[in-house]
Amino acid sequence: MQLNELKPKNAIRKSQKRVGRGGKRGTTSGHGQKGQKSRAGHRIRPAERDLLMRIPKLRGVKNKPKREVALIFNVGELTKVFPDGIVSKSIIAEKGLTKGTHIRVKILSGGEIKKPITIDGVEISAGAKAKIEKAGGTVK
Repeated sequence: MQLNELKPKNAIRKSQKRVGRGGKRGTTSGHGQKGQKSRAGHRIRPAERDLLMRIPKLRGVKNKPKREVALIFNVGELTKVFPDGIVSKSIIAEKGLTKGTHIRVKILSGGEIKKPITIDGVEISAGAKAKIEKAGGTVK
């Protein structure tokens, strides 16, 4: 007697039908020939996955700023950096603070100002404008 010849006393369980092993429909039993659909436990991949895989993988920052960041000066620094009392893009470029006059420059309201100063052709915040005009300066 071999192990494979052993049988239970009461054979209650009926053996499950196994597809693709002969029977009425021949050797493939309605599964067709070869391929993913003829295999046991086949699962068809979603089309979205294949479409996503075709898209190239992009690296780096996704949300780049739409315009370049401005060079920022606070009101409190203006009298130290510009002792003559005149601030313009050309003077900033001459001092070597920027590489050219095409770069954005903005003045913010940080710090205090006591001397009058003239601002020409430079972006300025509302708070900084109020502080400069209060000190006797002008904004063009």
